[in-house]
Amino acid sequence: MNAATATKALKVAGYLRVSTDEQARDGLSLDAQDARIRGYCVARGWQLVRLERDEGKTGKNLDRPGMQSLLSNLDGIDVVVVSKLDRLTRSMRDLSTLVDERFNGVALASLSESFDSSTASGKLSMNLFGTIAQWEGEVISERTAEALAHKKANGQHCGRIPFGFAIGDDGKLHENPEQMAIIVAMKRMHGRGASVRTIAAKHGVCKTTAHKIVTTDMRVIRSQGVK
Repeated sequence: MNAATATKALKVAGYLRVSTDEQARDGLSLDAQDARIRGYCVARGWQLVRLERDEGKTGKNLDRPGMQSLLSNLDGIDVVVVSKLDRLTRSMRDLSTLVDERFNGVALASLSESFDSSTASGKLSMNLFGTIAQWEGEVISERTAEALAHKKANGQHCGRIPFGFAIGDDGKLHENPEQMAIIVAMKRMHGRGASVRTIAAKHGVCKTTAHKIVTTDMRVIRSQGVK
């Protein structure tokens, strides 16, 4: 930091993000990021003003509620802290936009990469790590696309597993007997006049799932699985 800010306790806004497929991986959970940022601020004697979170959001763009909340209120903030640069963004273009334009003079510090963008060397490190983060993201996207194409070519299921089914050893959707029995019970309750809210609460599913089940013909539901 510069001499003007070095003599006072810096005010920090922390940012945390995890994408849907990262939530179960060690060290990437929101709680793990939260603990790292809080610990770092205590060690540095910095004042953590607030933490913004984005759960289940991609780092490929900035269209995230937590990110927009962060950017809309940086008044009085000296530095934005992230546990790792790719938590902020995986796009080199977005990184440059954030630091050069949207942060409006607020510094950026990343714990994993150990840099502080308020210095020339820190900004160089940031650009290098930003390029690496973008490359890693592109590699992951390519591998994911290849894996999905392979599964589709082999007739295997891709995407969310619908209620009532499970993935078999062949990679295809097979009926889950227990959940199918629940579907039948839900439809029976609906036929007797029960509300979607009541049905959802009774069987421990969200209202969206309950509504889709009770309004979809059983033959259509069963057609999703292996014949």
